Amino acid sequence: MSKNTKTYILLGAVLLIWGIIGFKVFSAMSPEPEAPVLADNFNFKPKEQVKKDTFSILADYRDPFLGTMPPSKKKPKAKGVAKPKVQLPNISYTGLITDQNTKNHIFFVTISGNQYLMRKGNVQAEVTLVSGSSKNIRVRYKGIVKTIPLQNATQ
Repeated sequence: MSKNTKTYILLGAVLLIWGIIGFKVFSAMSPEPEAPVLADNFNFKPKEQVKKDTFSILADYRDPFLGTMPPSKKKPKAKGVAKPKVQLPNISYTGLITDQNTKNHIFFVTISGNQYLMRKGNVQAEVTLVSGSSKNIRVRYKGIVKTIPLQNATQ
């Protein structure tokens, strides 16, 4: 065989291989549209879900690098003593006065039948006035904050 015939045979083989590769790439890039499949009676039944088995690892062994044991996580035992609920005194909000010069508000607050004139931050009978508006006030009694609405005079 001469040198030219070998070259032509190898050139034909290379063109054939690249032609096949090009055809596969071209056919993958532009697929032919398939006809949609329509089902008249389609019954869908989902598979039953299998509950996964779970586990946890308790690593309560000595640390091989530091040589120390992990801190023990002891749960505090609950004692049978329950905190007594704090009973709020009878508190009612009956009105306010606004000072025109300083824009300070003075609130009329009745605590257990005694009426007091209070400003924000004042304490009377262990009741602290936290904030207030013309519609309601917020008071704190032994750590409990409560909002008290304005009592109408017609009630």
